[in-house]
Amino acid sequence: MDGTGRQFLMKHSYFMLHLAVLCLGLSGVFGKVISLNEGILTWYRVFLAAVILFFILKWYKIPTDFTFKEKLHISKNGLLLTASWLLFYASIKYSNISIGVICYCMASFFTAIFAPMINKTKFRLSELLLSGLTLCGIALIFHFDTSHQLGIVLGIISPAFASLYAVHNEKLTKKYSAICINYYQMIGGTIGLVCLLPFYIQHYPISTFIPNARDIFYLIILSVCCTVGVYLAFTEILKKISAFTLNLSLNLEPVYAILIAFLLLNEARELNLSFYVGLLLVVSSVLLQYWISSKKSA
Repeated sequence: MDGTGRQFLMKHSYFMLHLAVLCLGLSGVFGKVISLNEGILTWYRVFLAAVILFFILKWYKIPTDFTFKEKLHISKNGLLLTASWLLFYASIKYSNISIGVICYCMASFFTAIFAPMINKTKFRLSELLLSGLTLCGIALIFHFDTSHQLGIVLGIISPAFASLYAVHNEKLTKKYSAICINYYQMIGGTIGLVCLLPFYIQHYPISTFIPNARDIFYLIILSVCCTVGVYLAFTEILKKISAFTLNLSLNLEPVYAILIAFLLLNEARELNLSFYVGLLLVVSSVLLQYWISSKKSA
């Protein structure tokens, strides 16, 4: 393939990436408006996604003749994603959408550290510097806010699991199809949460396990658009771009999520100078990574 063809594929991948990130911005909003406990919410998300993917596999007659060992290997990575979602929604429930999604920006920082360690490659100075730029932006956006300490702590742990998921998933995409990977990962997450929920509910009692009509509507959109669609797109995108670039691009999720929360939910947020400067640093880190990636692919 010539240079023009490669550049077209890269631009298409970046377009799909930003569309997926926009949908992820909505997932944070759904986490706030759905009345269910974060554990139950996460279980419904992975369970419904697994059901949807099952019917897609059957409809298109996609072969799933993997060995049990392969299925188990893929499913284990789903536990990392499920843990990330559980902590992400807990962060939102215990604080607000802004804190939850901004903390998730730290995925690129964790990936810059985890990826070289897991893949046994050299640390890249550019990735560490860009991650540092992101951290500065996050600090300015928070303005060192300590009023939601539990939400912030949970929000910081969540992207650590997300980065581990992305690094391991990058390897899986080179061997298996995107839809099969996501199907078995959603099954892994569903089973994992079934085992965890009895202990979770014991410490964090819930009023109901059954969602109301409004929650069902939101859960369907969350599962179809913000889960199946997004993570199928991510799995395909990882065939063209690195896990670090993907996670760095997720730094734009707060931009979408905060704007949506501000416009639709009237979530209180003082957009002062430090917010805009911090946002500029976060966006700049993404644009700089795009520029670096485009130079490499040219």
